[in-house]
Amino acid sequence: MALALEQAEKAWGMNEVPVGAIVVRNGEVIGEGYNQPISTHDPSAHAEIMALRNAAQKVNNYRLPGSTLYVTLEPCTMCYGAMIHARIESLVFGACEPKAGVVCSADQIGEKGYFNHRIKVVKGVLESRCGGMLSDFFKARRAQIKKASP
Repeated sequence: MALALEQAEKAWGMNEVPVGAIVVRNGEVIGEGYNQPISTHDPSAHAEIMALRNAAQKVNNYRLPGSTLYVTLEPCTMCYGAMIHARIESLVFGACEPKAGVVCSADQIGEKGYFNHRIKVVKGVLESRCGGMLSDFFKARRAQIKKASP
């Protein structure tokens, strides 16, 4: 998760919401990514998607069986769906996302039974660091907005 947090810091440095992800297989990082939808003008450029794309390119296969995706924030519907298609074995995430998280917060889509693949989930890893980074980012952003307001 510490490596995913490093990716999140890259996002923050680009003034993107600081979410980072890595994909690991057989103890090796095969993919990494961070949020960049604003800078890339791409609504799908979430950290998880970027890490999955990076891993798939590295191994020359869109399927990533035996892989674990680590991400600092609970995934949204789009990202969870991409993990299903990639056949990610395990998901490890830090902070819960009460508004859009679909693993345990706003929904639990993996428990619905209509997917042809199940992902093992571990939640709350370095939760306070992951959640704290997001809180600090939005606090700083609100302060910038307040300062710029007449």
